[in-house]
Amino acid sequence: MSTATDNRRKAPAGERVADWADGRLGIYSLAKANMRKIFPDHWSFMLGEVCLYSFLIIILTGVYLTLFFHPSMNEVVYHGSYVPMQGMRMSEAYKSTLDISFDIRGGLLLRQIHHWAALVFLAAMMLHMMRVFFTGAFRKPREINWLFGFLLLVLGTFTGFTGYGLPDDLLSGTGIRIAQGLILSIPLVGTYISMFLFGGEFPGTDFVARFYSIHILLLPGIMLGLVVAHLILVVYHKHTQFPGPGRTEKNVVGMPLMPVYMAKAGGFFFLVFGVIAAIAAIATINPVWAMGPYRPDQVSTNAQPDWYLGMSEGIFRAMPGWEINIAGHTLVLGVFIPLLIFGLVLTAMAVYPFLESWVTGDKREHHLLDRPRNAPTRTAFGVAWLVMYGVGLVNGGNDLWATHFHLSVNSVTWFVRITFFTAPIVAFIVTRRICLGLQRRDRDKVLHGRESGIIKRLPHGEFVEVHEPLSQDQLFTLTSHEQPKPLELEPEVDENGVTRKAGASQRLRAKLSKGFYGEGTHIPKPTAEEFHEITSGHGHH
Repeated sequence: MSTATDNRRKAPAGERVADWADGRLGIYSLAKANMRKIFPDHWSFMLGEVCLYSFLIIILTGVYLTLFFHPSMNEVVYHGSYVPMQGMRMSEAYKSTLDISFDIRGGLLLRQIHHWAALVFLAAMMLHMMRVFFTGAFRKPREINWLFGFLLLVLGTFTGFTGYGLPDDLLSGTGIRIAQGLILSIPLVGTYISMFLFGGEFPGTDFVARFYSIHILLLPGIMLGLVVAHLILVVYHKHTQFPGPGRTEKNVVGMPLMPVYMAKAGGFFFLVFGVIAAIAAIATINPVWAMGPYRPDQVSTNAQPDWYLGMSEGIFRAMPGWEINIAGHTLVLGVFIPLLIFGLVLTAMAVYPFLESWVTGDKREHHLLDRPRNAPTRTAFGVAWLVMYGVGLVNGGNDLWATHFHLSVNSVTWFVRITFFTAPIVAFIVTRRICLGLQRRDRDKVLHGRESGIIKRLPHGEFVEVHEPLSQDQLFTLTSHEQPKPLELEPEVDENGVTRKAGASQRLRAKLSKGFYGEGTHIPKPTAEEFHEITSGHGHH
């Protein structure tokens, strides 16, 4: 009788689990198709990663804080660790915030990490959108992804505002009262929205609980869905990349997702987490114990919103207190007009990709990015918007500017009223001229080479600087951009003698297209003949 030995190796437990999961989920084929996805490497692409990682930090710290926060406006008497407020009446929301800060292990640090991460999230998202805007990454097929990013920015702002109001301290209560005034200024529906949101007359007894539900469930849920959709579209459309040798509209040059990119991304996540934690440990933010509980008959001094609401606050402070009466109803223009202006600014941000596509007539797919200098009109629009935002932000703290620099508040306000509309126009003109100047410098570099700093004396006594020729990579980068032509109106009379008059929208489109691509909006690239003539005709080049 012989014994047969089974030499087959038994698979490790992890491999068996993976095989079991693959038979039901198909993870092997999914991983094979996506784990080798190529991502280009450029420092500006990390701005989007900072957005994602700070959003994850917000969720992680927020889950911890929800375990100890009580979203109730019921009045209680404080008997906690913070002695200056012993015996003071306050809401349960404010008391639980003090308890988190002084009695819960790690509570104050987690509160500050949560708040700082929210500020970093919105700042990184603003910078990320500016990078996308200035490089033209919003063009087809990524217009929908631009809208997703825009919605994330707007929802992030509202999420930050609702979280800002939860502690029910004097500063946040003042901000909520301002928001309620803005809502009331909306004609016809403002009072109904206010009653629905606050459960009656301000401050009511329910707004903390309602803001809490909006802050931890509604808005984060929508934002999480938008983030997932945004990342799916990034993978589906493939990543944009800056022009360079070997890079075309049909390929992506970079590193694979696994293992290189994932290793770098993992390390970068912990770096972002560490920096935010360090800032939170060093710099105090939102010290609610210094403000005291909210009372409707009190207003905290130096009340300032978080920076992302600074522009809107500045517009409201700059507007005169105008009111008109229509059919027995008071329309508060001093609040409604700034609210309308802010809404129009946001709308312009959202629709710009579609507007540029319509104006320029460009319906092609774009996977290569523009250098901002090569799109001077778009770059000028972006800088003008940033200047408008900066001016509004200045007026959002006009009282602090006045006290710190010994100025009149009225002087600061009038300065903002004038510059809010004039400064963006000046910034637009100056930025476009700077872009044209940079284009001229690129043209000179291509034709004459790079300045070496070496001075050479020619036989007839002339001193010249030796120019080093650019490499082929540099020449390609400086000359690979397109120079589109503006749209032209069709002839009023066609070849058959039929009169065809252009409509108002067509004339407007042609005029705007001329503003984008017409004469004086770009410097012509050097031709091959010019390059060969100059490089072969001067020995010092």
